[in-house]
Amino acid sequence: MGYNRPLLRRFPCHPRCNALSVCLAMAILSGPAAALAGQGPSSGPAPSQQHDMGQPAGAAQDYPTLHIAGFGDVDYSQTKQPEGPRGFSLGQFVLHMTSELSPRVTFFGELSFTARSDAGTGTPPAAGFNAEIERMILRFDESDRLKISFGRYHTPINWWNTAFHHGQWLQTTITRPEMIQFGGKFLPVHFVGALVEGAAPAGGWNVNYQAGFGNGRGQVISRAGDAGDNNGFRATLLNFFSKPDRFFGLQFGGSFYFDKITLPDTRDFAERIVAGHVVWQKEDPELIAEVAAVRHQQVDTALVTWSHAYYIQAAYRLPQFDRLWKPYYRFEHIGVNPMDPVFTTVPNLNDGSTLGIRFDASQFVALKGEFRTWRRASSQPRNYGGFFQVCFTF
Repeated sequence: MGYNRPLLRRFPCHPRCNALSVCLAMAILSGPAAALAGQGPSSGPAPSQQHDMGQPAGAAQDYPTLHIAGFGDVDYSQTKQPEGPRGFSLGQFVLHMTSELSPRVTFFGELSFTARSDAGTGTPPAAGFNAEIERMILRFDESDRLKISFGRYHTPINWWNTAFHHGQWLQTTITRPEMIQFGGKFLPVHFVGALVEGAAPAGGWNVNYQAGFGNGRGQVISRAGDAGDNNGFRATLLNFFSKPDRFFGLQFGGSFYFDKITLPDTRDFAERIVAGHVVWQKEDPELIAEVAAVRHQQVDTALVTWSHAYYIQAAYRLPQFDRLWKPYYRFEHIGVNPMDPVFTTVPNLNDGSTLGIRFDASQFVALKGEFRTWRRASSQPRNYGGFFQVCFTF
């Protein structure tokens, strides 16, 4: 299936939380939340289809069926050199909305509220929070082999971007890898357009595919073309991955992304991205490795640049103490070509290490503590700091 089985095992359904469990199962672990935005199903019907197929003969289904799940987090950070939020800060307040519109049509939406550091300043005064439609997806399910959707996605070019969405409770660590941070510029986090996807058993290899066509980066390259593309070239993407039956929990694959970027000064650049991943999706252990390379060529010139990034993360849920503790470590690197005009504002990351532990205080609340150390360039001093987060879902 397309859901995350280790997460289901770690947080079993509680009899008093049936409504939230249904919502989480649909909005987080399956269907639109995973398959729609990039974590395609491997085999078998999606949970929404299972629900429809499980109806007794002649039973009526009322539409639409709306379910809502929410996420929030509160953070604390202290670093040697100021970088990012200082002291306590509110993380994102996030709502996931899932609705079946018919036996073969589903809608998924994700809305976030993010605190602004410039709140109350300017004329008129800036609002305290930014509201953002992170994902808005309408999907038509013809079969497991063919699903067609339209809307705003987390671009399925990177495994993390489609496995863990807004809501820090979903992921092991406090933050995402820097190469795919929300608001980051190295990889396009969002994509607006259409997506065709499906899966085939393929002799137990469970091969999944995704093909997208739409608006890529806008003039501000950290954002997608929500109100329309800023040039006449549409972005296209291809993503293939396998979840073999023989090695349950293993996923590996690669993706390709093609677009043209038009900067505010009207210069055009052809963008080509290739990425790959290998993931062992279990709690004991959890292993994630990803790499991506970005090629930019200025149109009508010979200027070609390559930039690359990768990270490796390992975690292990300890069998002692009721399996509530999960230590982890991540190493990451971003090598930005200094000659790339598109990435002039993308920070380099010579090396970054994160050592942390997650404690699941309850089924729906987690506490995380991390020590991080990083260096932006070999000529710069190393920075380090401590970070703490309490995150929850409701």
